[in-house]
Amino acid sequence: MPHSVTPPSESATPIAMDQDAPAPMPENGQSPEQDIVMADADVPVEVPVSAPVPTSSDTPPPVKVQETEPSEEIPQGKRGEIKLEDLFEGMDSDEDEEFPSGVKGDILTSQVPPSSQSPITHKESTSELLPIFYQRFFPWRHYFYWLNHSPTPTNDFKHREFSLWLQNEVVMRFRSYPTLDLFRKEVLHLMPNRIEIGPIYTANPRDRKTFRNSSAFRPVAKELCFDIDLTDYDDVRTCCDKANICVKCWQFITMAIKVLDTALREDFGYEHILWVYSGRRGAHAWVCDRRARQLDDHKRKALASYFVVLKGGKEAGKRVNLRRPLHPHLARSLDILKDHFQKDILETQDPWREPERSAYLLSLLPDADLREALRKKWENQPSRNSSQKWADIDALAKTSASSSMSPKDLLEAKQDIVLEYTYPRLDVVVTQQLTHLLKSPFVIHPGTGRVCVPIDTDRLEDFDPADVPTIGGLVREVDSWSAEHHYPVKREDEDGEAKGKELQDWEKTSLKPYIDLFRGFVSGVVKEERDAVRIKREREENEGEGIDF
Repeated sequence: MPHSVTPPSESATPIAMDQDAPAPMPENGQSPEQDIVMADADVPVEVPVSAPVPTSSDTPPPVKVQETEPSEEIPQGKRGEIKLEDLFEGMDSDEDEEFPSGVKGDILTSQVPPSSQSPITHKESTSELLPIFYQRFFPWRHYFYWLNHSPTPTNDFKHREFSLWLQNEVVMRFRSYPTLDLFRKEVLHLMPNRIEIGPIYTANPRDRKTFRNSSAFRPVAKELCFDIDLTDYDDVRTCCDKANICVKCWQFITMAIKVLDTALREDFGYEHILWVYSGRRGAHAWVCDRRARQLDDHKRKALASYFVVLKGGKEAGKRVNLRRPLHPHLARSLDILKDHFQKDILETQDPWREPERSAYLLSLLPDADLREALRKKWENQPSRNSSQKWADIDALAKTSASSSMSPKDLLEAKQDIVLEYTYPRLDVVVTQQLTHLLKSPFVIHPGTGRVCVPIDTDRLEDFDPADVPTIGGLVREVDSWSAEHHYPVKREDEDGEAKGKELQDWEKTSLKPYIDLFRGFVSGVVKEERDAVRIKREREENEGEGIDF
C-alpha cells in the first residue's frame, strides 16, 4: 500500500478537497490565490499550543469531497513579492529555523512523557509537540532549496503542489506557495500532521479551474519516486507482519535499497538519489536529477517495469520465472543479494521451518522426483531448519532421485527462489505517475512519533528504524542540553574555535546528522541545476553570436 495515500485515521474518513476543483472562493469574495496569501514577514503567526489528537492508519478509506475550506484561515495581509534577502533577513547562512534556539527558557518537558518512554506513541503528545517541531527542528531553508532547485524563488516551487493532512481529518489538495515564507506560515498556522509533495505544473495549481478542459494546465515535472513497504513482504518475513517491524525484517528494505540504488546509478546514470525512512515500515526514494524530474508518465512506466521481477501473488504459485541468460541488472542483483539470502533469509527469517511453508518451497522446484524425495526427508526430520533444507536440495539433486533435472535447470530454479525472497517489491504506481503524491521528508509519523529522516546509503547496514529520532525525544534532548549548558554555545570552526551564531536546537540533538546529510544532498542538486542553467545560457549566447545580420 503506498505511503503517499495513507490517511491519518483508521476509523474516520478524511475529507479531501476536490482534486478537479480549486479551493472554494471565501465568502468575502476574494480570489482563490488570496485565500492563502499570508501576512508579510514582519507579521507574527499564531501557533496553537495544542491541536486535535491525530490518529493513524495504513489503509485509506474512501475519500469524501469537501466543498468548503476548513474553518481555519490565514490572516490576510499586504500582498506583494517577498525578496529573498528579506525572507532570510537576520538569519545566519547555516540557520534554518524561523524561531532561533536563543529564545530564553527550556522547552516544556511537562509536554513530554519521561525519557524512558521512547518512542513517543501517545497521540496527544505527538499532537501537542508539532508546533515545537515545525518551529525549531524542521529544516525550512534547505527544504525550499531542494524543491526549488535554487536559492532564488522559481516556478519549480511556485507551481509545486502540496497536500496538507490536517488533524481534524481534512486533506487539503493543490496547495501552492509563491515563497518559502508563505509556505512556512501556513504550515505553522494549520499544523498538518502530514505533508505530501506532488508535481510541478505549468501554472499555479490554485488557478487550475481557469484551465479546465485545457492542456494549458498539466504536470510537467516531479522527482522520480520509489516506494518500498514491508507489508509487501508479509509472505516471506516471519518475525513480524502488517505494520509491525523490527531490525530483522528491516533487512528487506536494506536489500531493496542496495539493488535499486545501484541500478539507478549504474544503469541509468542518476546521481542525486535521496532515500528517506517513511516513519514506520518503509522507505522512499527521490531521484532528483533534472532529467529524471522531466520524465513523462510513459517513460516512468517503462522505467518502473525495468524493476518488476515478481508477478502475481503467492496464491498464484511461482512468482519469478525469468528468461535466460539473465539480464545484467538481474545478474548483478543476485550477486548483491546472495549473502543477504544466506544470513537474513535462511538463518534469520528461517522461512521454511514450518511444514506449510516448506511445501511452498517444494512447489518452486520443477522436478517431481526431487520434490518427492525432499518431502519424505523433511517429514522424517521435521526439526530441519531452512539452511539445512536449502542444502538438501543440492544434496538430493546429485543422487538418482532426480535423473531428469540438469544442474543448469536446478541452478536457474534456485536463482529464481533467491530473487523471490530478496528482490525489491515496489508499489509501481508511485513510480509510474507524475501526479502521484508522496509523503514529504522530515514530517512526523503520527503513529510512531518518528521523524521521516534521510537514510545514509554509505552506512546502510547501520540504519535501525528503532534508533530514528522521535518528536518527544528531540524535545528531551534539547532540555537536557539546556540543563548542561547555562551559557550560549556557538558553532565551532575547523580549528575548534567558537564562532558565528549560537547553535540551533536541531544541532543539539540526534537529528543533526540527518539534517547535515540532507543539506549536503541538496547542495549537490542545486549545483547541478546551476551548472545546467549556465551551460544552457552559454549555448544560447554562442548560437546568437553565429547569426549574421
